[in-house]
Amino acid sequence: MKHIVTVHEVVTAFAEWGEPTNAELDAINIEMPVILADLDLLDAQLITLDRTPSELDQQRIRRARRRLLTARRELANQGAEGTSGGVA
Repeated sequence: MKHIVTVHEVVTAFAEWGEPTNAELDAINIEMPVILADLDLLDAQLITLDRTPSELDQQRIRRARRRLLTARRELANQGAEGTSGGVA
């Protein structure tokens, strides 16, 4: 039997490149409302996978969709404001 062994120095030599940069973390923070709204929608949809959606389930999905669309719109508007060059 052959054992698979890793060399610690080789594995950890690239650890610095494995972490996200500050710019990537900032981008994630900016997109976090969209990510969370998307997760809420997925949760609402997953609840209904094994049953017929009730009226409450349908309301939950509609609300989650609206929150996601609002978050996406706000993110898009932030991007448009940043690229407009200050011209109103």
